Amino acid sequence: MSRINTKFGKELKRYGAVDFNKCYNCGTCTAVCSLSTGEDSFPRSMVRLSETGDKKGVESSLKPWLCYYCGDCSVNCPQTADPGELMMSLRRWLTAKYDWTGLSGLFHRSGLANIIAMILVAVGVIVYSFTQSFDQEGIMHFAHLFEMYAIATVFAVILLPNIIRMWYMTVVKPGYKVPFKAYYKSAGELFVHMFTQKRSLGCDDNQARWFAHFVLVIGYLTLLFTTVFLDWFSNESIFVNLLGYAVSAVVFIVTFVFVLGRIKQKHQVSKKSRPSDWFFVIWLFLMGVTAFFVKVFIDLEILENNFWLFLLHFTILVQWAVIIVPFGKWTHFLYRSFAMYFDKLRKSVPAESAKK
Repeated sequence: MSRINTKFGKELKRYGAVDFNKCYNCGTCTAVCSLSTGEDSFPRSMVRLSETGDKKGVESSLKPWLCYYCGDCSVNCPQTADPGELMMSLRRWLTAKYDWTGLSGLFHRSGLANIIAMILVAVGVIVYSFTQSFDQEGIMHFAHLFEMYAIATVFAVILLPNIIRMWYMTVVKPGYKVPFKAYYKSAGELFVHMFTQKRSLGCDDNQARWFAHFVLVIGYLTLLFTTVFLDWFSNESIFVNLLGYAVSAVVFIVTFVFVLGRIKQKHQVSKKSRPSDWFFVIWLFLMGVTAFFVKVFIDLEILENNFWLFLLHFTILVQWAVIIVPFGKWTHFLYRSFAMYFDKLRKSVPAESAKK
């Protein structure tokens, strides 16, 4: 006879799920969810696993990633159990399970841990700059190299092992014997969802939010490409400069809208923000703003007398690269994309061949 694990509920509360134990299993949340299907039924199923403390069931599930948190389930819940926030909390919990360093869980649970980490990184940048006698050319050259190598290092050392752990937990461990050819045949699913998040269009009245996210993703990736590979700050090409200005403006305008939405809390998705939510949108906004004005100062030839602005931008960049990207909410973008891919792989296995 299985036993209920009450400790799991207490653990989930540290990730933001507070009221899910009010649920009396009426099924309203699943009925109103436009993304829930007979094959992929949620959030009711995830509420049940959470209430009974079935950690292994949650760990092997991809359903939390299939939800895009439109908020309909929480709005219509007769018990105010807030199943939408539970799904969000399960995603935070899962990122902690995938992460071999354990830091994702720490940063999702504690706002203080985020603040301390941000301060330590800022101190590190200041100390490094001091050791270089605040040499503008040298520090800017190092910052450009840091951008390039940080991307490769974070992906190779942290994110790739975490994705492999996610694959093991959701495909291998549950017993899905996926044919090798399915891995490359289903690869398109990964890239389509990574760049378009098209599944979210299935949410009722979500077209505007999808478009804003789509513009933000494209803007962020383009800004990354422009600053890292085209070396925007040192590039004299008119096209590259205009592109850099345009995409940095897009990034900080769209993120400003997201920040404003979380402050106003008009929509269900913005009513319960965790520290990781705030750090993600605010730091992305700051990256766009500081990148924009650093380039303005360079073009006006006044950066030398206002080098503090570049140091601020560099600090924000390092904080983003070593804290938010590998351990913060940015990882949801990556894990969700791979979840769609792994879901496609699992569905390629005949039901009678998979161990359930």
